[in-house]
Amino acid sequence: MKGGIVGCGFFGQIQLEAWRRMPDVEMVAAADLDIERARRSAPRGYASAEEMLGREELDFVDIATRPEWHLPLVKLAAAHKIPVICQKPMALNWGDAVAMVEAAEAAGVRFMVHENWRWQPWYREIQIRIERGDIGEPVGYWFRTRKRDGDGPTPYANQPYFRQMPRLLIYETLVHHIDTARFLFGELETIYAQARRINPAITGEDQAVLTLTHVGGVAGVIDGHRFADPQPDGPAMGDAGFEGREGALYLSATGDIFQEERRIWTNTVAAGYRGDSVRATQQHFVDGLKSGRVFESEGREYLKTFGAVEAAYRSLAEARSAACPH
Repeated sequence: MKGGIVGCGFFGQIQLEAWRRMPDVEMVAAADLDIERARRSAPRGYASAEEMLGREELDFVDIATRPEWHLPLVKLAAAHKIPVICQKPMALNWGDAVAMVEAAEAAGVRFMVHENWRWQPWYREIQIRIERGDIGEPVGYWFRTRKRDGDGPTPYANQPYFRQMPRLLIYETLVHHIDTARFLFGELETIYAQARRINPAITGEDQAVLTLTHVGGVAGVIDGHRFADPQPDGPAMGDAGFEGREGALYLSATGDIFQEERRIWTNTVAAGYRGDSVRATQQHFVDGLKSGRVFESEGREYLKTFGAVEAAYRSLAEARSAACPH
């Protein structure tokens, strides 16, 4: 399958590295405002998505730009009848997210959001173990995410535009954990958020604690900030616990899984980004295009995750629990 990418920045390069290791994909074109960066990223480089999509015959396009460009680019791809995988955050706001889904559906174009956290191999393994009853009836869970890149006068060196984003930690990082919670325990009922800004060099929030309840009654907590590295450090960018009536699972930041202090699953994935989750996400997209199967993060389905993020910010504004779409 021949693909093109729009946006060749920090995370676009991570996605390109994964595409290059997929034998059933050839990334033939790239578009970026920096034409030289586009030319370095693919055999044919373009200064605009319009030019790339107008000249290339593509089986899909990967949108890896900042979120403010997602809606116009999805509309452009839909006009060219080209399937889309689009990086998260999905959109700037709820209206844009819905418009993206509606544009793809109206054109009959497949549209998937690149949500890679649920594709980390340790979460796939935890899902299997919860599903088969290893901890009995699930009761609760917690995620604790950490990374020391948010402090000082020039934080977020890899993605410095983070500093100006009015919504940051929940919107950019904790959305991953919200989606993974949906993957593991089903649809969300409510969310209660508390957050603050610690670093005065940024605009948005950089510490948050979320309390989530699911339709089936399971409750969980997501606790995040960007001022400390987990100990020990590792690809999971934090640790997590999953408790049931008959036992509990603990995930180390190394990606290893423990039960009653006994390691029951060892992470051996060394390639790619955080358990090679980017490649797994993109392979799921390609396999779905070939088979016609629904993507796990199909655009309309992913509105539930994006809607939970919106609910978290509504909770912050109103200082009370907010309902999630399901």
